[in-house]
Amino acid sequence: MYLYEQIQQAKNYGAYKELPKYIPDNLNPSFELRPYQKDAFCDFITYFENEALCRKPTQTLFHMATGSGKTLIMAGLMLYLFKQGYRNFLFFVNLSNIVQKTKENFLNRTSSKYLFADEINIDGEKVKIREVNNFQASDPNEINICFTTIQGLHSDIWFVKENSVSIDDFRDNKIVLISDEAHHLNVDTRRGNKKEIENYRSWESTVKSIFEMNNQNVLLEFTATCDLANENIKREYENKIIFDYPLKKFREDGYSKEIRTMRSDIPIMERALQAIVLSQYRLKIFEDFRISCKPVVLFKAKTIAESKAFMKEFIDTVKNLNGSVLERLASITEIDTMKKVYSYFEKNGITFEQLAQEIKEAFGEDKCLSVNEDSEAEKNQIIVNSLEDADNPYRAIFEVRKLDEGWDVLNLFDIVRLYETRDAKNGVPGKTTIAEAQLIGRGARYYPFKVEEWQNKYQRKFDKDLDHPLRVCEELYYHCQNESRYIAELYRALKEIGLYMENTVTRTYKLKDEFKADPLYQQGYVFYNERLIKNRSEVTGLSPTIRNHSYDVTIATGRAAEDTIMLGEEGTKESSVTTYTKHTSFAEMARINYSLVHRALRKYDVFKFNRLKSYFPQLKSISQFIFDDNYLGNVKIDITSRYEDPSPAILYEACVNVLKKIATSISSIEETYEGSKTFIAKYIREVFKDKRVNYTNPTDGGLGVSQNDSTVPMAWKLDLSKENWFVFEDNYGTSEEKAFIAYFKQYVDKLKAKYDKVYLIRNERQLAIYSFDGGERFEPDYLLFLHSPKVNGYEQLQIFIEPKGTHLVKNDGWKEDFLLQLESNAIPVVKFADDNNYRIWGFHFFNRDLRRKEFDEDMNRLL
Repeated sequence: MYLYEQIQQAKNYGAYKELPKYIPDNLNPSFELRPYQKDAFCDFITYFENEALCRKPTQTLFHMATGSGKTLIMAGLMLYLFKQGYRNFLFFVNLSNIVQKTKENFLNRTSSKYLFADEINIDGEKVKIREVNNFQASDPNEINICFTTIQGLHSDIWFVKENSVSIDDFRDNKIVLISDEAHHLNVDTRRGNKKEIENYRSWESTVKSIFEMNNQNVLLEFTATCDLANENIKREYENKIIFDYPLKKFREDGYSKEIRTMRSDIPIMERALQAIVLSQYRLKIFEDFRISCKPVVLFKAKTIAESKAFMKEFIDTVKNLNGSVLERLASITEIDTMKKVYSYFEKNGITFEQLAQEIKEAFGEDKCLSVNEDSEAEKNQIIVNSLEDADNPYRAIFEVRKLDEGWDVLNLFDIVRLYETRDAKNGVPGKTTIAEAQLIGRGARYYPFKVEEWQNKYQRKFDKDLDHPLRVCEELYYHCQNESRYIAELYRALKEIGLYMENTVTRTYKLKDEFKADPLYQQGYVFYNERLIKNRSEVTGLSPTIRNHSYDVTIATGRAAEDTIMLGEEGTKESSVTTYTKHTSFAEMARINYSLVHRALRKYDVFKFNRLKSYFPQLKSISQFIFDDNYLGNVKIDITSRYEDPSPAILYEACVNVLKKIATSISSIEETYEGSKTFIAKYIREVFKDKRVNYTNPTDGGLGVSQNDSTVPMAWKLDLSKENWFVFEDNYGTSEEKAFIAYFKQYVDKLKAKYDKVYLIRNERQLAIYSFDGGERFEPDYLLFLHSPKVNGYEQLQIFIEPKGTHLVKNDGWKEDFLLQLESNAIPVVKFADDNNYRIWGFHFFNRDLRRKEFDEDMNRLL
């Protein structure tokens, strides 16, 4: 079992540590901690403070994707270990250019990537960070960091030099060793020659010698590429990998750009021009949304000589560029993205000649940088790691292999491959293709931005809205030759590092022409509310998403299993254990044993009364917090254990487990919101349009599959292109949604007998409403518009409907509560008064198992 899996068990049993406030408080506030980064900290702290689990000296490996913020984790762990009494930190890595970059991140306060707060304060004392060459004269009140390379460390230890680290530094001092790109320390030696094997073994031996000199030493290793397929490495690190967040998960969670290839048969220089035209278009899209970002293009050559030659030719080509060259390039393109680019320029009155002049300025010689020269490596490393800065002028980077590791760049959006050779054998990607895939992985780091207050600036926002102008600003384009064998090899290499999802499909929600011609679509209104900041004095409880949530906890079931894998036998023998589930709540437990709940609260600082009072000014006492339904009182807990009547110890563990989650939610509160009861109007045509959506791994009859697909159950299968009440040509929603569509069809004729217009619209993240109580964002899956004429004007009923899977009904209860509040609370308001009567309703969840009776009653009200 991997170490991180053991930590997960500790989490399940309530032995999990929360994130100390001093860590985020002393990191650069520009780097908002992401959920997985908080988990990484908590996993280490839980391990380090667990005497039964933590080995001494302590060695852990953080296996985290490129771009996931490993250096920020290093900085936070430095703060934590300083608090635990550590003062000396040795940072080492394989490449000297990474050392220079890291120094900028840890020491240079003026750097945009400086990791710490302007002032570090721990326990009321100011703490400074200082660089040292050795630990002989380290300051006992400061964080002392020695930066070196693996090679330099090995040399300094075994070949003593003046004013450098020596073996004596480690005899009496406890040290934190931090190894970045740690896979170099444990390279698969079978791939190298004898000399390389000896070198790697000696480096590894040096680090091991230092590490084992003091039982209190800590070795923190970080890498994105731990070769767990190698049995030797897996065996060595199985009990050391404390956190696992691979590139595949990083991408699926939306923290990377999406990868797209732009393949063409045009000459390489024209391919390069096409890339910078796309880059200039992206710049303008950012500007249209008032986002400051300077997109960068990387030109990847095979050799330094070829890189130099191409850079010179590129500079000359740009210097002599004119509109006719770009017009010809536009005329021969068959790529949809580039057609969209040229259409944008035309619509905005930018001629080809004007575009040529812009490019000459944006990609002139002073905006081009070659990073191939060793003599310029240190200076160039600082430049390429500050490409996002406003005062960094470079738009074009030319390189061969200098940026394969240690490059932190967010505003790279285009990579142009300047050669067309392949090195695969039997379809297996060669070293060059693998290196290209890894470079793409570095470029896939997401450039953070947001255009709406509710959006997360660090995650992709337009996977479900592929036609949004800013979608191109969430994509990295790899420009290469249109050669099928090479593309197959590249995709295979991308898939191996977790960047290519072959089961992603694009579906289009296309509005029917007859609906677009209807006056309701052209001139009709859809109503929605806005989220407002709530005065803290008006906050009278936990948000509905917390207080109406039902938490499942499994404790001490005694389940176990054994596998027979020898002697030709197969199968698993699983122990048969009878379990019971107790349904309870905090108020119910406190009425039986108040001290049990109160003791669980005391485990977390956030539940101290003074802290709670700062979040909830109306709170009168801890007792009110425990019993009142607006706070913990009605928070439900389902405890599964071997006992029909769980012991106080099990109840306590369950309380601690749930309170940990609630504590995290409360600690993250910055503002409190409410949803306005005034619903403002917007033209339906401005909200609901044709929309392309990506779906990953569509399953039989489920999300991403047509309602008319053969895998959809016959009872739900429908050709919606022939149903005039459904405004889109098809539906690709979940199986529960498809069941709802089939159910709704049964009512259509009855509805049409009463209303002159009946339209059902699927809401694919095009309209959001906010709960009245907590201001939680909610995008109901469907809107039903019912329309009937009256003497003056007409009556319009707008109904929000949410099909909900059985497994989600309980925990999404706040959404259903909100829907049912709409009829009596939502006030529709139009900008200009008219004679029409607008009403806004919401129905119960549609669920065949749990809500059929209620939904039937809702529908019958319409008749």
